[in-house]
Parts: sequence; C-alpha cells; structure tokens
Amino acid sequence: MAVENLIPYLFIAVYLLFTLGVGVAGYSRKNDTPQEYFIADRNIGTIVLFFTLIATNFSAFTFLGFAGAGYRVGISYYPMMAFGTALVAISFYFIGYKVWLLGREKGFITPSELIAERLGSQTLKVIFLTVMIIFTLPYLTLQPIGAGYLLENLTGGQIPYFVGATVLTLIIVLYVFTGGMRSVALTDVLQGLLMFVLMILAVFAVANSLGGIAAANRTVYQQIPEIFSRQGINNFFTKPKWFSYMLLWVLSVPMFPQMFMRFYIPKTPTSLKVSAVLYPLITATMFICPVLIGVWAHIPFPNLIGKATDQVLPMMLAEYTPVWIASFVMVGALAAFMSTLDSQLLALSSMLTRDVYISYLRPSASLSEQTLVGRILIIILATIGLIIAYNPPATIAAIATQAFTGLAVLFPTVIAALYGRNINPLSCIISILVGEAVLLGFQLKLIPASLTFGFLPVVPIVILCSVIILLGSLFVKPKSNPIENQTNK
Repeated sequence: MAVENLIPYLFIAVYLLFTLGVGVAGYSRKNDTPQEYFIADRNIGTIVLFFTLIATNFSAFTFLGFAGAGYRVGISYYPMMAFGTALVAISFYFIGYKVWLLGREKGFITPSELIAERLGSQTLKVIFLTVMIIFTLPYLTLQPIGAGYLLENLTGGQIPYFVGATVLTLIIVLYVFTGGMRSVALTDVLQGLLMFVLMILAVFAVANSLGGIAAANRTVYQQIPEIFSRQGINNFFTKPKWFSYMLLWVLSVPMFPQMFMRFYIPKTPTSLKVSAVLYPLITATMFICPVLIGVWAHIPFPNLIGKATDQVLPMMLAEYTPVWIASFVMVGALAAFMSTLDSQLLALSSMLTRDVYISYLRPSASLSEQTLVGRILIIILATIGLIIAYNPPATIAAIATQAFTGLAVLFPTVIAALYGRNINPLSCIISILVGEAVLLGFQLKLIPASLTFGFLPVVPIVILCSVIILLGSLFVKPKSNPIENQTNK
C-alpha cells in the first residue's frame, strides 16, 4: 500500500486514540454517584460549557446534512439554518437558567424529573420521557450513519459503511462508559475546536481548487441560477416554510435530552449567559461552509439524488483536496458525530435509569447500582442505534426534521412547567398526545397537507398544543398547585 493511502488511517487512528485518552482522563473516582456520572456534579465551567453546547448540537446533520441540503436546495439553506440556530441561544438562556436554578434546588438530573415534580403527575412524566426517547433515537442514529458514509469515502471503500459506523460507536461507548458526563464534556472541547477550524479549512481548500469562491459560485450560477435564489431549487422555500424552519430549531433544540441536561451542569448561571452570547457567532461563521461545498458539488457531480447527496462533502474533499487535507477535515466531521452521539447515549441512559429503573423497578437501588445500570444501558442504546443505521431509511435532513418536530411538541409543556401557574397536568398530557397524533397524521397523509396552510407541520401543531394547555389552565384547575407549593418550600 502506498504511503499516501496510509494517511487517512493514520489521521483516524491518532484522533480516535487521542479522544479516547481525553475521555478516560475524565474518569473520576467519585463517579459511582449519579450526580457525578450523569451531570459532572454540576461543576462545569464557562469554557467547557460553551464547547459542550456547540459540540453536542453540531452533528452529522451539520456536516453531511447541511452539505446535502445545500446541494438539493441551494445557498438559501444557510441563512435559514444560521439565523434559526442562532435564535436557539435565546431559548438556551430563557429555558436553561430556570432549569439550572431548579436543578440546584431540587437535585434534578433528568428532564422528566423536573416535569413530574413541577406539574405533579407521574403519568405526564412517563409520556414526556417516552416522547423524548422515541424522537431522540432516530437523531442518535444519524451519527453512526454519518461516520459510516465518511469513513467509506475517505478510505475509498476499504472501510465499508457499517464497519466504520461500528468502530466509531465502540470508541464512544468506551469513554462514555468509563467517565460519564465529565469525559463527554472534556472531549467536547477538543471536538468543538476541531470541527470549527477544520470546516473552515475545508471550504477554503475546495474553493482554492475551483479557482476561488467567486469563480466557483459563477460556475454553478451558469448551470443552475435558481440555486442562489431565496426560494432555492424548485422553489423549496416559500415564506411560510422559511418561517417554519426558523421556528423549528428554536422549539426543538432545547427539547433534546442531551441539550436539556446541559442546563443542569454549569457551576454558575454566568456560564449560560456567555454561551448564549457566543453561540450565534459560531453558527453564522461555520454553517456557510458545508452549504457552499454542497452548492459547488453540482460542478463535478450534477445528477445526485436522494441519500447520495448526503455524501457530497467527503466526495468533494476527495475530488479537490490532497489526501492529507481531506483526512484532516474528515477528522473534524468525526468530531461532530462523536460529540453528539456520546451526549445522546449518556442522556438517554440517565433517563431510563432514573425515570424507569429507579422509579418502577428498583427504587432501593444504591448509587453505584444506578451508575452501573446507566453504563449497561449505554451499550444497549448504542447497539439499537447501529441496528437502525444498518439500512438508513431516508436522507439525513429528512430524519432530522422528523425528530425535531416530534420533540417540538414538548416545548409548550416545558414552558408551562417552568413559568406557568395553576397548570393542570391533564392539559399537558392531552397537549402532547394530541400533538404527536397530529404529527403522525400528517406523516401518514391521514391529515391533508393543506391544513398546514403552507407551513411545516410544526407550526400548527405547536399552536394547537399551546392552546390546549392554555384552555386547560383557564377552565380546569388542578387539584393542588404543585408549582406554588414547591416554590414556597
């Protein structure tokens, strides 16, 4: 094998071993307690919190999904994603500060624990938990899918898709199993830096091979002028659809359990404020890079369709950059996949441990038993993700949008729990069940698409869910007021 052909393997091996080392370094002798293992003893500082927020949120969707969407839709995908995700910073602080405060006061570790105590309903807790798990699993699956695509392209097929997905998942399971949240947060600093720097390197390296950014844009414009329009290719973005996507990220990103649990871990609320200010700067700078590469991919690859478009980033790097640059940039993409998958595994395992195992199966379980169960669940969840990834069902963007919409249904209930008064838990239960039923109706085409009035389903669904909770609080008073009772304790 030529030396040049060994470069991808060298970069991958060094990165994975270094990441594993950082993760294992996060191991604490105290991590036999759920508080330490699942949320790092609520002791994460500003720098680490900022990087763990961005690294956890930027995933296979950010690297491969954005490039694929840039190819299918056009340059207009960038401002929609950049501005929409920047607005998420508002919900980070608006929701995050209250969650941090209550977590400190009450000792909450999972999102479901907060919902149950604030609204006084175990039934609501189970429903909330179930929805989070159901809609996080598909998004979890995107990470091994992305890793499989990337490693297969990077090695010219010598590492098959599913082998690559499996290897990446095994490395993650090793360090999450060992060190929990502290290991995850430490690796997120490394991974956040890598994905930001290397994504910028990627766009300039590809542009240089195409004669510069302006020349590349002119070439594509001559082929497909509409790719630079606000509406995008085939008028993808109407104004209602644009608004819907912008709203979707704001409503759904804080509802992912791996993001929600990040609000418990800061040492002080100042860390959340700083992260909320810096977060939009990263999205504005970084998100243009994969979208541009996706747009330029029409030059060498003009007729890609469906799932094939999700592979344009590694294809473009292989086509237009030296192997060492392609390998280096793909390490950044691996960082994005790993930083999201490790957090998802830890969040779901903590919820299943605390909200199912302890609540219903073994209430007397010791602290060390809880962390042991959490570790076992990490292995089980990783295996489920790999099984689903074996045959990807749709494009990365399509999977992500469905997962985000399902979680956005929870947003009105979370706001009610954090800021509402006299909220009847039954209204929240009905809100969630009706919202998910309507979403399923739209997906199965049992409900006419015309009833979205041109918006994505998330808009009418969240409005409907909010109205149900408001009406419930106005006309059906709770038997007791759990929020006031807890506040006065």
